[in-house]
Amino acid sequence: MAVAAKNIPAPDLVPVRRALLSVFDKTGLIDFAKALAAAGVELVSTGGTAKAITEAGLAVRDVSELTGFPEIMDGRVKTLHPGVHGALLGVRDDPEHSAAMRKYGIEPIDLVVSNLYPFEEVRRSGADYASIVENIDIGGPAMIRASAKNHAYVAIVTDPGDYASVLNALEMNIGSLSLDFRKKLAAKAFARTASYDAAISGWFAEALEIEHPTWRAFGGRLVEVMRYGENPHQSAGFYVDGDKRPGVATARQLQGKQLSYNNINDTDAAFELVGEFDPDLSAAVAIIKHANPCGVAEGASLKAAYAKALACDPVSAFGGIIAVNRTLDAEAAEEIVKTFTEVIIAPGATGEAAAIVAAKKNLRLLVTGGLPDPRTPGTTVKSVAGGLLIQGRDNAVVDDLELKVVTKRAPTAAEMADLKFAFRIAKHVKSNAIVYVRDGATVGIGAGQMSRVDSSRIAARKALDAAEAAGLAEPLTKGSVVASDAFFPFADGLLSAIAAGATAVIQPGGSMNDRDVIAAADEHGIAMVFTGVRHFRH
Repeated sequence: MAVAAKNIPAPDLVPVRRALLSVFDKTGLIDFAKALAAAGVELVSTGGTAKAITEAGLAVRDVSELTGFPEIMDGRVKTLHPGVHGALLGVRDDPEHSAAMRKYGIEPIDLVVSNLYPFEEVRRSGADYASIVENIDIGGPAMIRASAKNHAYVAIVTDPGDYASVLNALEMNIGSLSLDFRKKLAAKAFARTASYDAAISGWFAEALEIEHPTWRAFGGRLVEVMRYGENPHQSAGFYVDGDKRPGVATARQLQGKQLSYNNINDTDAAFELVGEFDPDLSAAVAIIKHANPCGVAEGASLKAAYAKALACDPVSAFGGIIAVNRTLDAEAAEEIVKTFTEVIIAPGATGEAAAIVAAKKNLRLLVTGGLPDPRTPGTTVKSVAGGLLIQGRDNAVVDDLELKVVTKRAPTAAEMADLKFAFRIAKHVKSNAIVYVRDGATVGIGAGQMSRVDSSRIAARKALDAAEAAGLAEPLTKGSVVASDAFFPFADGLLSAIAAGATAVIQPGGSMNDRDVIAAADEHGIAMVFTGVRHFRH
């Protein structure tokens, strides 16, 4: 049964006479404490925070004076006491609460400044289990939640970035904070503890290898409010969850205007794709449009790889996103800026390359410091009406798979290299996906069709268009290999690829009609390889 409210109206302005400061992140703490003290606010604090304030020459009461009890158990227990929580939770206009506070000598606290042990940072650092557990804050979240619940009388500050606005509000209201302001601080506080607990519960599930815990929470911190979402009538915000995986969320933007919602989505797709290619083995470039690759290639240099990738579909590449797997150099940058491009993302960039890109003021250049590891496990989340679909990241890599030749003819070494290349790309193409590859470059991509036959035909048609634009006598699908992200349910899709000129095929296999599809390949002298792994991407 729910607890009944007494319906005591909250005051608009509450004077701030006493503040409790207990923070791990001491950014801006001393200046904030000095300003509070100058405004006549009594400072109460704990442990290291009290020490820092005292060393700054400010008067501060230790919280043990309020509780009559010292910190114990290595600081695990210091604010978990009625002397603190009564001061935070007491409804001051309630006669019973006021009587209890007087009876037990509980002094009201009007402002709490608290941020939390760095659980997220310690978790990411690779610390051992015991160290991570020790950085689960208990007293901090308890104080934050208590203060936020009683925002009718208490203001809670959890972000050093809010210190200036708190001081400004105190000045504007002659030492008080308004109810509207306290509500906004409370909302932010509950969001912070929710995100913190989400990180803890997520870590436990990971550490204990619980794939699907009964309750699942996700949290993140707002990086920026975006101009709009996928379309101008949709609002959007960009949040980060603290994962240090190299990519768009952790990148440093060297130049260019603000990234849009679609830019971020496409840039993530581009960099995850190019992460499939080892930079020590070859340079690789991926060109993405609407979350699908329109050209991917390997080469001896980024410039060479870019030229091959662009040749696949130069029309779609206009206004695209480009990802590279090596430090962007000047000769590659010079080629890339010749075509209108929205974003370039790279592990790094030379000063000369950055200067070349800077000449295009609207072109964004992001550097990440590394590449995402395609083998790393992770979680992807998709919202549906009334819930969430959660799954593990598709971290299957073709080089790790047991490939099985199922036709009479085995692929040549050159064909096998291209088949593996094509299957890497198919993993990052929206289903149904068909990818034609020749000599380490895509020459035709069919994406997102309801029929696999249509994907085959579209990819072949795009290859024909590219050939005509380049003045070639025939499309590069002649003599190419082809990859399918899922099995061919019938031979028609395969026959379409054969008609386009493919000489070898890689696909997961597993169809009831595999025998008919293999027979069709044998009839046309085509080599076929099964991977046993499907790469649907919706």
